[in-house]
Amino acid sequence: MRYRRLRLQDLLREEISTIIRRDLKDPGFGLITIVDVRVTEDLRTAKVFYSIYGDKAEKEKTNEALKRSRGYIKFLLGQRLKLKIMPDIHFVIDDTYEHMERIEEIFKKVSNVPED
Repeated sequence: MRYRRLRLQDLLREEISTIIRRDLKDPGFGLITIVDVRVTEDLRTAKVFYSIYGDKAEKEKTNEALKRSRGYIKFLLGQRLKLKIMPDIHFVIDDTYEHMERIEEIFKKVSNVPED
């Protein structure tokens, strides 16, 4: 069962990325990258982690566009994947890169502090 879930996660990541890039015509989408998809054990819920390149306003605009398009994305996935049960999709912003940048800044500040 675990292998099936891993295959489904990879397939969902690829298809959602393709749908956003090719099929959605919403002007609210910025530069978005689907980072990861995690599906629950029962295959009924999928969390789609994404990152957005841009400022805070661009990120909010893209987040709203994803919320509006969630049902249409699920509809297109249902047409393409032919699964018995299509997982509910929940989009989550992946801010790992921003956390990494903040940690690097802290390390730089600490390394630049002269020792007494």
